[in-house]
Amino acid sequence: MLVRAVILYVAMTVCAVAFHENTFAVFELREQLQMLYINMWELLHQLEYVTADQRAIVYEEIQHIREQIQHTIDQLRQHDQRQHP
Repeated sequence: MLVRAVILYVAMTVCAVAFHENTFAVFELREQLQMLYINMWELLHQLEYVTADQRAIVYEEIQHIREQIQHTIDQLRQHDQRQHP
């Protein structure tokens, strides 16, 4: 029984490490990227019903989200390049 517990513990440890140093950081960045895409879709949907005065504000927010998306993608690429030189 002890041998099974040790084998299970070793298997869980290997799965948790997943052979990458930045696994959790990459997970967080991917999650952030998904949230940014959702926000972008909501802003694009808002363009259908906003007034002319509000449209300029929505355009600024869209530009800001685009910059955040690009920054997040750059961070993901950096993590990948560090793991796979």
